[in-house]
Amino acid sequence: MKKTFFVFLIVIAAVMGISAQDAGRTATATWQVQKYEMDVTLPADNSRTVAVRAVLNLRNISGQPANRLTLRISPLAEVAGIKINDTAAEFDKSEEKINAAVSLNRLVTRLASVPAQGTVAITVDYKIPVKENTPVGSVSPIQAQFLPLSFWYPTPNSWFFARGADTAPFRVKVNTPAGLSAISAGAEIAGSFESKLAGQPFFVAGNWDSVNHSGVTVMMPKGAAAEGQKRAAELASFLSEAMTFAAGFTGKAVDAPLRVVSVRRGAGFGGAGTVLVDEAVFRRPKLDSLTAMNFAEAAAKLSLGSVVSVTGEGHGAISEGLTRYIATQFIESKFGKDVADVERLRQRTAYAAVSKRDAPISIASPIDDYYYPVVANKGAMAWRLLAKRVGPQEFANAIKTGAQDGNLTLAELRAAFSSQKELANLLFDQVTETNLMVGLPVAGAGESKVALRNSGSSDVTVDIAATTEKGQRLVVPASIKAAEYGEAAFKTAEKIVRVEIDPEKLYPQVDYADDVKPQETTDSDPVLAAKRSFDKQDFAGTEKTARVLLQDFPRLDDLRILLGRSLLAQNKNSEAEREFRAVLDEKLPTARNLAWANVGLAEVASKAGQNENAARFVDAAILADAEYGASYAARNVRNRIGGASAAIDPAIRTFFADFDKAASANRKADVEALTMPGEVTRFVNGLSGSTEQWQSSVRTVDRIDPNTILVEANMTVKLLNRDAENVLAVFRLTRLGSGWKLIAVDVFEVRS
Repeated sequence: MKKTFFVFLIVIAAVMGISAQDAGRTATATWQVQKYEMDVTLPADNSRTVAVRAVLNLRNISGQPANRLTLRISPLAEVAGIKINDTAAEFDKSEEKINAAVSLNRLVTRLASVPAQGTVAITVDYKIPVKENTPVGSVSPIQAQFLPLSFWYPTPNSWFFARGADTAPFRVKVNTPAGLSAISAGAEIAGSFESKLAGQPFFVAGNWDSVNHSGVTVMMPKGAAAEGQKRAAELASFLSEAMTFAAGFTGKAVDAPLRVVSVRRGAGFGGAGTVLVDEAVFRRPKLDSLTAMNFAEAAAKLSLGSVVSVTGEGHGAISEGLTRYIATQFIESKFGKDVADVERLRQRTAYAAVSKRDAPISIASPIDDYYYPVVANKGAMAWRLLAKRVGPQEFANAIKTGAQDGNLTLAELRAAFSSQKELANLLFDQVTETNLMVGLPVAGAGESKVALRNSGSSDVTVDIAATTEKGQRLVVPASIKAAEYGEAAFKTAEKIVRVEIDPEKLYPQVDYADDVKPQETTDSDPVLAAKRSFDKQDFAGTEKTARVLLQDFPRLDDLRILLGRSLLAQNKNSEAEREFRAVLDEKLPTARNLAWANVGLAEVASKAGQNENAARFVDAAILADAEYGASYAARNVRNRIGGASAAIDPAIRTFFADFDKAASANRKADVEALTMPGEVTRFVNGLSGSTEQWQSSVRTVDRIDPNTILVEANMTVKLLNRDAENVLAVFRLTRLGSGWKLIAVDVFEVRS
């Protein structure tokens, strides 16, 4: 079936490659961007329309004269005109369908013949109305941002181009209304940001406090507390170290300003030395694993993607896979192999979810819905296996040699590892078919043997690990032919109680659950194995499964949280407390687990009658702002122990009285007047014309920062043709001028 799918992909690739500038698996490009120059004007009123003038300096790289140009841009863009070398030109506009969810505007114009290697300047004037704010494109009086995947700028080759999206040096100037300042990448010169490194244009506008640590400028939330100042220093130091580590692979120094910018949405994006981070990070007690990986990958992509350009077929193997490998190696160097192995486990399980319908890395395109899980996660595994085969020093030297000319391709690196051609073919040119299996140990005279199986189409050489009854760990190598059986022997008279094939999990596989005997779970994802029983409220079963799996993954905080919550449900409170505190003490836990650990400690404290301590843990869980479920659970604890704000600002009560009146009267315009433009549009539309009763009783207020609050309210809501319902709601409000505006509904739970 997978071979049939592979053939199907090749056919599709051939069909889509007919047009030289098609959006998908395009074979060649005609135009290459030499530089983007973007002049942006944000609206000073409530029009929510952004005006842009884009100047593209293009080079004809096709090898023959060109007299036709196709540009791609957001379907929202209203193009007023195109100029070619300052002369107005006619253009045709049409839709370019990428998939069921995404389409682009295609702008086609004719121009005087441009010879091979000739250049041309294209000016495009247009406006983009922003109907609803999203992580990639938003406009409001308090913030604005346009990231590349909002398709906000014109470019010749699609963002889904098989050889990689267009990248080039860029200049961005943003004219902002009073109260906002803009940030992009590169040096700030006379109100513009000029990046000499290759990248994709972007900008963020907002209002921050700026600090400098370790040569990194951190734009942190306005009025951040002392803990936020600590996080700013930690983030700056982390990014600086990651940049140095990644640059060691290319041998090229990074000469670009480094910035960290706090945002409400779009965290994780990084471009040409600027990295966006969730503003909630500045309220958490330590760096979380997702933020750490985002920063490490941003550093790797600055070296491999900006300082050294990455192009050609299979570019994702480098731009996503190799950079993730380097980022994980940095995590290992800073926090230890056991922490890095947890990140590798997360990468492996993310890939396992698509492993049975993937495509070869060398032909995968961003148009594929499995693209990033494959090229990033399987790609990182591929490079790790190659590095293991050739040795870390030779591996690093090959990257450094290939990067010396300022460009790196997958073909170059494969040529550098010609001694591993067969392995490279398996990793980059084939879908994953490998499944490695191990049998139960059979004791003999002074030794134990285990049967092995390789169901894949290529030979493998792996380690086999055994654990004896006394806890001794034995490791022997084994080679297993393609689609054949093998055997490993352990020279010991002790009883072997556990065996595992490929304990380092170097090989991409379609199933990891059968790597261990006795088999511990039928799931490749150990967290899923424990969560399945937890969701059934089989807490004793969850405890048993989690304890077994934690022997293999002692640093996996996801499992430890499930163990702690299952112990709490069984009233094993002191044991649960130990697990929750262990998560808080982890070197690099996830943000959601930091929140759940605080929820768990709040539960333990409340059961012991320590309501003051419980309230403190509840506040920490809410301020972590990490996950809906954890925040909701924390509020339930607080309500149970009778926690509430001592005093509610009368202006907040007035806001909700006005909102109740507008919602009950079905006056959409009045409701919209109380919300931040572009925010909660679906929520407002859902109220309009369908509300019979809307009554709020403000219970608590949590202050996020000087201008942002979370308001918890008990609601009585009755919609048309429905009975009245009791609702627990949490509204996020921000200050605008002298009043408050609704920017999000964080919780809306109907209570029976």
